[in-house]
Amino acid sequence: MTALDDLCQTPFHEADDPTRARILSRLADTELSVALTAEPTGDEADLRIFDLPGGKFALAADEESRLAGFLGGPVAYAALPGRVLAAMLRAEGVGLLVNPGAPSEMLLDTGTLGWLETALATAPVADEARLTAGPPRPETVAALAGPLAERLADLRGLIAGAALAGAGQGHLLLIAGADPARQPAIAKALSETLAFLPPQPGGVDIGFVETPPPAGALIFDLTPPPEPAPKPRPPKGPPILR
Repeated sequence: MTALDDLCQTPFHEADDPTRARILSRLADTELSVALTAEPTGDEADLRIFDLPGGKFALAADEESRLAGFLGGPVAYAALPGRVLAAMLRAEGVGLLVNPGAPSEMLLDTGTLGWLETALATAPVADEARLTAGPPRPETVAALAGPLAERLADLRGLIAGAALAGAGQGHLLLIAGADPARQPAIAKALSETLAFLPPQPGGVDIGFVETPPPAGALIFDLTPPPEPAPKPRPPKGPPILR
């Protein structure tokens, strides 16, 4: 099972809109192996294109072995981030078939790839504001807590902590312990995640702080998972007497 499979407890094409958006967000950050007609020559590579109902589609998988299994043998491929592959295909008017036969199978037409490209173009606007923060709305917590926890876990080591708080008519996602030089990239990654989630009244802004989170804020636990306990060594046998 892969990260995409884990998100597809309901098949992609049967899932509701928020779930499909989360799956596409993860797809954008996943390295995909896309099938080629032959090994690349220099910087050039020819994709294997399949004529399917709805148009022409390239074939990709989140594990190389899935390509070989689907095509019945070894296959030439190129590894690309999902976001890069989606933009390239959309520009050529080609859709994308992902993980056929796996729990995360999905057939993405050019319209869906265009929507993904637009969502990924979301960028935060730097500003300064003084807001009184407090507890987030319960309905916002229900909609955002799980997906934000997954994304923030990817940022372990880059940030020290995170909290979601209500602020005015909207909400604030407060990030602590981020290197100032990395803050624009972190804000971009989080704004992308929010773009794939249900919009909240008043919006959700991203802020970088070095103060404790406000009372009642939703705290995200970024403690690294515990290291697996070492396996006990088998006891030594009795000494050999000579």
